[in-house]
Amino acid sequence: MQYTAMKKISILGCGWLGKPLAISLMKKGFAVKGSTTSEAKLSEFQELGITPFLIRLAYLKLNITAFLDSEILIVSLPSKDIEGFRNLIGHIEKSPVKKVIFISSTSVYGNSDKMVTEESETLPCALVTIENLFKNSTHFETAIIRFAGLFGYNRKPGNFFKNGRKIPNPEGFVNMIHQDDCIQLIEKVIEKNAWNQIFNGCADTHPTRKEFYTKCTLDIELENPNFEEVTEIQQKVISSKKSIEILGLSYQFGDLLEINYGV
Repeated sequence: MQYTAMKKISILGCGWLGKPLAISLMKKGFAVKGSTTSEAKLSEFQELGITPFLIRLAYLKLNITAFLDSEILIVSLPSKDIEGFRNLIGHIEKSPVKKVIFISSTSVYGNSDKMVTEESETLPCALVTIENLFKNSTHFETAIIRFAGLFGYNRKPGNFFKNGRKIPNPEGFVNMIHQDDCIQLIEKVIEKNAWNQIFNGCADTHPTRKEFYTKCTLDIELENPNFEEVTEIQQKVISSKKSIEILGLSYQFGDLLEINYGV
């Protein structure tokens, strides 16, 4: 993958996904600014080579101007603070940022007996409202990435339901994506200049929740999980076809039942 050397990228939210993304982008020649809400992480970012910023969405301060002095902004925050994002966009529109990647979620889709694509109907929710705030700005181009359930490394699905907690909807299907594939998808959007589009990020396979969580739990040597009785099957199968066809993405962790979740 080739990029122009030392292009500037800012990542708002260098957490579970944003920090390894920053490290990967730096290896590819980008100068990366990263934000955190934890003062304790500032020195860690500095040591990694990430230019650190302490930024809270609800209390944007003057340092947001320096943080936004980049060509590309990646927004990777779990917040659903509509007014906070509206305020952020006002700052972005006055900055050098020309491209934005907004990390969203496939939770914006409801259950469906049809394959869910980027054109499928979305639910009336805060996340869709925030997506539209970014898409509707005429000051920059936006790519929306809707990730399925996140896993990888210290985020092991076998730990999602512990201490006898019953897993609902055992005959429904899972939609998951590994951290490495999240990073790969984001980098592909930048590489391919795939702006003003929406992409679903999800593994190619969709085992039932019973199959998936049984394997994940056994792989980390926990007892068999408990499942709720089946009363009504709720299903949603996310299509990753667009990311494969347009971005040329090949999911490294596409077969969810072939992964060793204990590694």
